[in-house]
Amino acid sequence: MNRVARRFVVAGRVQGVGYRYFVLRAAARHDILGTVKNLVDGRVEVVAEGERDAIDQFKMELATGPALARVESLEEFDEPVSNRFREFRTDY
Repeated sequence: MNRVARRFVVAGRVQGVGYRYFVLRAAARHDILGTVKNLVDGRVEVVAEGERDAIDQFKMELATGPALARVESLEEFDEPVSNRFREFRTDY
């Protein structure tokens, strides 16, 4: 298995438009574990662990978002694989 971990920070119109719910569904489709949360500055942070190809596909969905969202930027950071996640969840 070729597991990787990434942290994504998504900016634009990504709060109040169902973006976190969209991310939860995308994570389920790609068998991704991790978290998604709104940041106080209006951005959304996603921490994801999964197979490299699945993470790449997941990232493409994050860059698109749901119909009402407008993603203006998507920052990506490599993270160490922690294996601490057992699911994908919303953090508050």
